[in-house]
Amino acid sequence: MIEIKEIKSAAEKSKICGTILRSLPNWFGVEASIVDYMDKATGMPFYSAKDEDGNAVGFVALKIHSEYAAEVCVMGILGEYHRQGIGRKLIKLCESFCMENKIEFLTVKTLAESRESESYGKTRLFYQSMGFRPLEVFPLLWDEDNPCLFMVKVVRCEGA
Repeated sequence: MIEIKEIKSAAEKSKICGTILRSLPNWFGVEASIVDYMDKATGMPFYSAKDEDGNAVGFVALKIHSEYAAEVCVMGILGEYHRQGIGRKLIKLCESFCMENKIEFLTVKTLAESRESESYGKTRLFYQSMGFRPLEVFPLLWDEDNPCLFMVKVVRCEGA
């Protein structure tokens, strides 16, 4: 049984983030980027999916941009746990966070389809299935070889 919990400890956030991202080289193959995510995640709302032995098998870190928008800054799930509903649960938690805080928009940045990648093709399909819609491609946000697709989901919240 997978249990998802909010993680408060900066050290635990960093450790979980680094361990899981390093296990996903098709998505996170640049060590400097992994270290950057590990550092950034320590100051963000952070949720971890843990197995029955308490081992982290997935996580999401949520970046708050403004009173209106939050971003799925980084998310990862160990490969052997893909397609088991963990990603859906993590995104639903992000949506709940947004609703509780009257944040109207949940965004995510991922690799645009103009750069061929089977792994990121699956990622884009996942986000689309969760209700995210592609808004714009930023061809140079990251670098010339990694065009960024900006996606958004409207979060329905009372009073917003």
